[in-house]
Amino acid sequence: MSAKPFLKWAGGKTQLLHDIALQIPFRNDDRFVYVEPFVGSGAVLIWILQNYPNIEYAVINDVNSDLMDCYQVIKTNVHELIEELRSLERSYHAICDSPELKKEFYYEHREKYNLREEDVIKHSAIFIFLNRTCFNGLYRVNRKNEFNVPIGSYKKPQICNEENLLSVSKLLEKVEIFNGDFEETIPKTQHKVLFYCDPRYKPLGNTASFNSYMKDDFNDEEQKRLKRFCDKLDDNKFYWILSNSDVKGKDINDDFFDNLYKDYKITRVFARRMINSNPDKRGQLTELMISNVGGLGYVF
Repeated sequence: MSAKPFLKWAGGKTQLLHDIALQIPFRNDDRFVYVEPFVGSGAVLIWILQNYPNIEYAVINDVNSDLMDCYQVIKTNVHELIEELRSLERSYHAICDSPELKKEFYYEHREKYNLREEDVIKHSAIFIFLNRTCFNGLYRVNRKNEFNVPIGSYKKPQICNEENLLSVSKLLEKVEIFNGDFEETIPKTQHKVLFYCDPRYKPLGNTASFNSYMKDDFNDEEQKRLKRFCDKLDDNKFYWILSNSDVKGKDINDDFFDNLYKDYKITRVFARRMINSNPDKRGQLTELMISNVGGLGYVF
């Protein structure tokens, strides 16, 4: 079985894999180090690990500590995690015909999640449970770092995909897992290195923002800091690819990214945004693919 992301994730890159692959500067059998400073659901990571078999190792990072704990648990304690998820799935499916009991179960576990008193394996299981049962699979927290997404409308969602979790765990054997600032991810290596940066996107409007992914904002100053980080990668002769929203699609006069990355290659690609609380804002938009190299293109 081919592994796939174990979470639903706003801004997940499964639909853009073909466009990202075209930017990659390595051939299928090349040996290199892969780094993702904003790993999210890991769609690109999982694809890279499965399609570049000679990869030296990978480094993943995210500021979301619960997310990175979950990756670590899948890597080192996947069987215990599966047992916890099986239990949650059995309990939730047993009440699938009772909306009130489902709500009670969901909000009880959301409160447990926010209290953060469970051990890391149980906490990671609740993390996955909430992701599979909440509204639109959205991850959002308030300023107190409390997960505040309401229950979704799924009647009997799959909560424990044992086969996929085992496949992801196997892939993670080659992965170093960190939880910190993106600037701390530069490896000390003489090998060829590829970074894929997928930060929280610059919002297309005042309300069209998923920056509540974490309690701290990823504002324009952070976007500029990320660009300086990319300059540093370029100075170190590391390859990098970055994706972000195409603010020009909302306002033709908004040259924020075109000016910021004017010294690099900027490509506009089409993508569908499926996770949004407003159905009218889901649909096909252009997104930016920025890089410091022309890709060889993965051979499909």
